[in-house]
Amino acid sequence: MGLRDKFKKNEGSENEGAAGQSTPEFTFIRTDTYTQEVIHPPSGNGNNEDSGAFLSADPKSGSRPRRSFDVFRSGRSRSASASSSGQGSGAKRLSQRLHLSRSPSSSENVPQDLPEIVMPEGGDEDKDGTTESQWEKRATLLARENEKNRSRPGTPVHGSSSAPPVIPHLRFSTQSGGDAPAPKAVPPQAVDEDIQEAIRLHEEGKLEESTALFGRLADPKGTNNPLSQVLYGLALRHGWGCEPDTAKAVSYLSAAASNAADIEQLALQAGLKKGGAAKGELVLAIFELANCFRYGWGIPKDPIAAKQYYETAANLGDTDAMNEVAWCYLEGFGTKKDKFAAARYYRLAEKNGNKIMGNSWIWKEKYDPGNGKK
Repeated sequence: MGLRDKFKKNEGSENEGAAGQSTPEFTFIRTDTYTQEVIHPPSGNGNNEDSGAFLSADPKSGSRPRRSFDVFRSGRSRSASASSSGQGSGAKRLSQRLHLSRSPSSSENVPQDLPEIVMPEGGDEDKDGTTESQWEKRATLLARENEKNRSRPGTPVHGSSSAPPVIPHLRFSTQSGGDAPAPKAVPPQAVDEDIQEAIRLHEEGKLEESTALFGRLADPKGTNNPLSQVLYGLALRHGWGCEPDTAKAVSYLSAAASNAADIEQLALQAGLKKGGAAKGELVLAIFELANCFRYGWGIPKDPIAAKQYYETAANLGDTDAMNEVAWCYLEGFGTKKDKFAAARYYRLAEKNGNKIMGNSWIWKEKYDPGNGKK
């Protein structure tokens, strides 16, 4: 029997209940996206004498919230109607509530006029160094933009340290490439000996002494040595022989990048395409700043800046940066997902001796250079 037939049966046999025959009972519930309440038809109980022929709500039933998208509507009343949920100044799209909005296309840590790199035709090698000089110019621009956004570091002051005597692997070399005869490009012999001594102390586990010596060499009011500024910045970031200070670490890494960029700018102006005397320091500083932007070490996270810094260091020969920018392209971190570009950088890292296990997919034929992409 349908619902309409049941209503007709009720209307035609009002006295059947008095004769002992039960009539079926119905519970009507009015619902919307957020609430539900019990209502009664016109022939309901006598508590609704003034209801006329209209359905009425049970005052005792109240309203109960339903499971819905209310979890994304923290600033709105649960009793708001679904039809008005998109109206009002406090309304937000569901994509905003779910944090699905598109990432910004620019970053304040990346120059707006950063020039595009012109790659050799057909993926040919950069035999004359033209492309490398473009990447080095980009590195100097990034370093200078970063310096604008950072304050110059003060003179290092050291205290006691509770850092454990763990000796992390230092990823650097004191040998700088290039042959530019700039006055401050090559540190004096005494400075180089002090750097080697600080490295020796670090490797022997004497972290406090090592970091103090790096700090003296990094002092912008003193020796102002770019490589020492990088290493002192890493010590501050990780707490090697000192209390960790990630914000101060960023300031020293920024100073290192800026100082190295000044030296490299002289090399570029002199016509050197393969890099000047401070290329190693510049690349290392750019890579470590990329890590800061990626992980939020001493600075707000900035995926766009991290990807740009990684890619710049990668194209200047840093194999760790090659793997990191490949990951950025693979995961869409700070850029659009591009598996072809990811494979290209992973391949480049492997060819330079920095292989990651499980990356056999990068050698599939569809990712070969010349298959429709540059």
